[in-house]
Amino acid sequence: MFCFPSFTVSCHSSGLLTEDQFLCSICLDVFTDPVSTPCGHNFCMICIKTCWDDCQQSYCPLCKEKFTKRPELKVNTTLREVVEHFKKKHVLDKPEVLCDGCAGVKQKALKSCLDCGLTFCEIHLELHYNVPKLKKHKLINPVKNLEDYICQEHEKPLELFCRDDQTCVCHFCTLTDHKNHNTVPIEEESGQKKTQVTRTQTEVQQMIQVRQKKIKEIKHLADIRKRNTENEISDSVEVFTALIRSIERSQAELLEVMEEKQKAAERQAEEFIKDLEQEITDLKRRDTELEQLSHTEDHLHLLQIYPSLCRPPHTTNWTDISVDPHLSVETVRNTLSQLQKSLNEELTKTIDEKIRESELKRIQQYAVNVTLDPDTASSYLILSDDVKQVRHGDKKLNLPDNPKRFTNYGNVLGKKGFSSGRFYYEVQVRGKTMWTLGVASESTDRKGESTLCPKNGYWTVILRKGNEYYAGAEYSILLSLKERPQKVGVFVDYDKGLISFYDVEARSLIYSFTGQSFTENLYPLFSPCDIDGGKNSAPLIISPVSNTE
Repeated sequence: MFCFPSFTVSCHSSGLLTEDQFLCSICLDVFTDPVSTPCGHNFCMICIKTCWDDCQQSYCPLCKEKFTKRPELKVNTTLREVVEHFKKKHVLDKPEVLCDGCAGVKQKALKSCLDCGLTFCEIHLELHYNVPKLKKHKLINPVKNLEDYICQEHEKPLELFCRDDQTCVCHFCTLTDHKNHNTVPIEEESGQKKTQVTRTQTEVQQMIQVRQKKIKEIKHLADIRKRNTENEISDSVEVFTALIRSIERSQAELLEVMEEKQKAAERQAEEFIKDLEQEITDLKRRDTELEQLSHTEDHLHLLQIYPSLCRPPHTTNWTDISVDPHLSVETVRNTLSQLQKSLNEELTKTIDEKIRESELKRIQQYAVNVTLDPDTASSYLILSDDVKQVRHGDKKLNLPDNPKRFTNYGNVLGKKGFSSGRFYYEVQVRGKTMWTLGVASESTDRKGESTLCPKNGYWTVILRKGNEYYAGAEYSILLSLKERPQKVGVFVDYDKGLISFYDVEARSLIYSFTGQSFTENLYPLFSPCDIDGGKNSAPLIISPVSNTE
């Protein structure tokens, strides 16, 4: 509720309220008996009633919201009091127009006479109310620029509008310069102009709304772009960090190989030296024996040991035996080649993982809140109270038939359809041996036995026998998946004709339908399939998308 004393202060001191805030958008004048429509906009009672009387359907002239039933309007008493208070203040704020007939102290004018070309106070205006001839004069609210309302050539009121020359004229003008021109009363032309102004104002307001919406859209896309850039920067840093770690690890491995080669060379050198020293010891002993034998006088002993001492000793040919002072280039090359191969495989794996993760994050930004539509559910299906889960009941329920309900297939659709843009949702399929997921067009045959393929308005991925995955094309396509998906993401780009299925946990693409052409609403499609002797009793669960940023 308004508090009028404080309202008066705000009007006089701060100037927060202006006449524009109290104007009816239909008549462009200050409200008279203001009423409020259900959408929250205000109009004069007579203006909005007249507007609705001329239309087949009631709607708001400002925001164009349509009302199925014509609203019952009542005067907004609080707003009316505020408007009346504003009118009084507005009159006080206007400069006073003084009477032209007062000789001494001039009184406040009450009316201006277009025929007399003068402005009169209440006393001097009495003649215009009493004298028959003056009663015919044209009186208007007092104005200072009275000459603007009078024809300067004939000194008569400007009461007509010439549509040929688009100017205001008096009656005498229609006998001279504007003879035979299309002229109408000023009030009539003003009414039409007000209608045009209202129409133009509505168009301008619509243009404003379109541009405001575009600003919001651009800001939203800029925010998404900013988040995507931040994610890509973060992913790039992670990739290069992983690359640096791989290089450091490869460097350490190479150094370890080179050190091991060096140790092996050192062990080999030690063995060579040990063998050489042993041979030197043996040869020295032989030399001593020969020295002694060369001076012996025991001829018989000399002849007995001569054969063994004179035979060449058992020694190694050390001519071509050496220790290479250089590390084998081939060894280094092979080591580097192996490390490079390992590095490339690891880097490629890391980059692929980051690309898949970035792609899924981008898609998850288009997540929508999907709920199931009970009116479409097969009579064999049981939906949870929050319409987020569906399982096969194995027994037919007694449900009313309707055109939307699937009869021969255990399907159920999402509540909301999509006819443009992008949308994404995720479904938990854990513990199931059979299921069907995807989207369906609004006009699909729900009573017959149509093949689940794009030609019939279905785009699906299917699991059968616990590990056989198919894409529901005209001829089913067997899919080769490394892992069994526990949660499946479904992404649709309506305008580009793209439908993609993702393994959310593995962050990998399962299958994509590309180059499709959509002409009607698309609805999320779910089929938990029969319970398969209890092995497939788990429900399909529409899961919240947790990785959106």
